[in-house]
Amino acid sequence: MPISDLVGVWNVCESINFDEYLKACGVSFFTRKIASTVKPVLTISVDNDDITINSCSTFKNHSTVFKLDKEFEENTIDGRIFKSVFQWVNEKLVQTQTAIKADDKPSTITRYIKDNKLYIDMECSGVKSTRTYTKAD
Repeated sequence: MPISDLVGVWNVCESINFDEYLKACGVSFFTRKIASTVKPVLTISVDNDDITINSCSTFKNHSTVFKLDKEFEENTIDGRIFKSVFQWVNEKLVQTQTAIKADDKPSTITRYIKDNKLYIDMECSGVKSTRTYTKAD
């Protein structure tokens, strides 16, 4: 599967253990409660070497632009700052977030397609979550 298979507009349809994952990451109670109830729409695009992931919801919009295998400073949707790198590994887009501040926690986020759905597996401090998306028409 090429990375271009991730391209498109995706609607969240299932979320497993998301609040616990956010809690493990150190996200505030208020932000966790809102994030757990909104239904974000993801738009993934590729333009030459640049890959963009846009997340739009009634709570907040956020955009991440990156190049594969190039570390960059990422501002997360809740305001935390990490050193992040995205890699294409075994037909999956693997994002590794490394903490800059001592009280932030590293996280790994893996995006892949299975059965025509986009799966996003997240792990922080041993807590795992999966969000599933269907492609918009």
